[in-house]
Amino acid sequence: AGNQTGHINGTTENHNVPALSQNTTDDFGDLVQVKKQLISVITLCKERGLLHSTKYYAFVFFNEINLFFLSFLKMTFCFHCLSKIQEDAQDLDALTLAKSYFDLKEYDRAAYFLKGCCSQKAYFLYMYSRYLSGEKKKDDETVDSLGPLEKGQVRNEALRELRVELSKKHTAGELDGFTLYLYGVVLRKLDLLKEAVDVFVEAIHAIPLHWGAWLELSNLVTNVEMLKSLSLPDCWIKDFFMAHMYTELQMIKEALQKYQNLIEAGFSKSTYIISQIAVAYHNIRDIDQALALFNELRDQDPYRIDNMDTFSNLLYVKNMKPELSYLAHNLVEIDKYRVETCCVIGNYYSLRSQHEKAALYFQRALKLNPRCLGAWTLMGHEYMEMKNTPAAIQAYRHAIEVNKRDYRAWYGLGQTYEILKMPFYCLYYYRKAHQLRPNDSRMLVALGESYEKLSQQVEAKKCYWRAYSVGDVEKMALLKLAKLHEQLNESDDAAECYMLYIKDIFSCGEQLEHAEVSTALRYLGQYYFKNRLFDEASLCAQRCCDYNDAREEGKALLRQISQVRDQAETPSADLFAPLSNNNTPVRRVSPLNLISFTP
Repeated sequence: AGNQTGHINGTTENHNVPALSQNTTDDFGDLVQVKKQLISVITLCKERGLLHSTKYYAFVFFNEINLFFLSFLKMTFCFHCLSKIQEDAQDLDALTLAKSYFDLKEYDRAAYFLKGCCSQKAYFLYMYSRYLSGEKKKDDETVDSLGPLEKGQVRNEALRELRVELSKKHTAGELDGFTLYLYGVVLRKLDLLKEAVDVFVEAIHAIPLHWGAWLELSNLVTNVEMLKSLSLPDCWIKDFFMAHMYTELQMIKEALQKYQNLIEAGFSKSTYIISQIAVAYHNIRDIDQALALFNELRDQDPYRIDNMDTFSNLLYVKNMKPELSYLAHNLVEIDKYRVETCCVIGNYYSLRSQHEKAALYFQRALKLNPRCLGAWTLMGHEYMEMKNTPAAIQAYRHAIEVNKRDYRAWYGLGQTYEILKMPFYCLYYYRKAHQLRPNDSRMLVALGESYEKLSQQVEAKKCYWRAYSVGDVEKMALLKLAKLHEQLNESDDAAECYMLYIKDIFSCGEQLEHAEVSTALRYLGQYYFKNRLFDEASLCAQRCCDYNDAREEGKALLRQISQVRDQAETPSADLFAPLSNNNTPVRRVSPLNLISFTP
């Protein structure tokens, strides 16, 4: 394996981690070499109880090189690491005993036997045991007496002591890459986020292959500018980090390109990459593509639980009750005490409109992991369904505390304050959601409604037109813009928007199902009648007769037209052609320059 040096105790130490390289092609040119590097870091993580990082590497690299050769590499690595044993020889007995207690989650006991040990490995396990002991005590104190909404407010009492001790070691330059990672976690838990970012970057430079440090750093990056400002090592694992960050920052095109590059570099069988691509498609609401990838993932790994909560979200949106029921039962058989399983069951009950049961399962998920972002957000949705707005607000706020990039939580808060008729609050939260999803029409329509309630019609017009321009998924932006023009007595502008709206609806083949078409036809019929365009008015009136709520008005308009037919009529072409052949309509009134409303 390549060598990477790290500064520990003021000296240079060989960590058996990969040398830094400059580009993706060079990094992945020799997968055998990458495997050697991974075996090194997996062993280091296992020795320190960092099991999630070990699991991540298994997801990424499973089956990329045949298992026989892997066994040979492991054996080679064991001989290579014999020299490392001398470093820990003085603490070997204490380490062996303490690690057995650590694996049994007897953290205080493990810390007791490690106190006073000198090696870096023993010191990390000592501090990590103290940290996990504090986390366990925090959970034990709250699980029975408080609900999940209050649970996030309880602090780990050991954090401040750990920070003081680690800060002294950090100042003296006595922390290795793993202990720097732990120091960063402590700082993040204490909400010292700027300091935590710096420490995580330092930890990554010390041991570039420790994925846990990369993942913790990703949770603190709030925007693209911050991501670009980070000084990161040019290690091959940086490509995985950047792809992950692009997905988190809703830069889906860039994320998909990164993952495609990784697949071409030799990771075509990586279930991790398949799952991440599926999540990316989920984020841009390409539901069919995401479902296909998740089904492929289930075929390759039928006992997988990771990311199945996201899969259940897709099944929920598509109203696929049998498939969601099967998924829920399958995960219960595999492991009913996993966070993802609880979220899937919650989605199943929510789809059946059993919102109390759904909220109960999301609460169970939060008892298992108080930092489960999806559970907080979904529980907020359930409280909204139950008209419990205070609890919904609290749940959404907890989701934002976990991840400030969660647009769903910001959007949910906007909706709750909209129910409470507090438009200024709505505007703030919808703006936050829009900043995270600038091309999501739902955020723009919500913003427009808030501006409208605050009598800021110019801003509302900009939002509605922008929502239409980026692709209005709910087909409501033009309708709202037309109604706003109608309220302001801007008849030409309203007619233009109604015409575009009808053309948009008919082009999608939804004209019979979309109730608001009749509203547009009624207005256009009266508009053309007032402008003495009787052919167009007659066509609109006839179309109104196809809808129950507009039939009487359509008949009345036809009678009016027939009464004035003997008067001079303005010759007209087939202005309403979009309803039959989708051609661009010909204007008979002064054109409306909607481009000026682009925000």
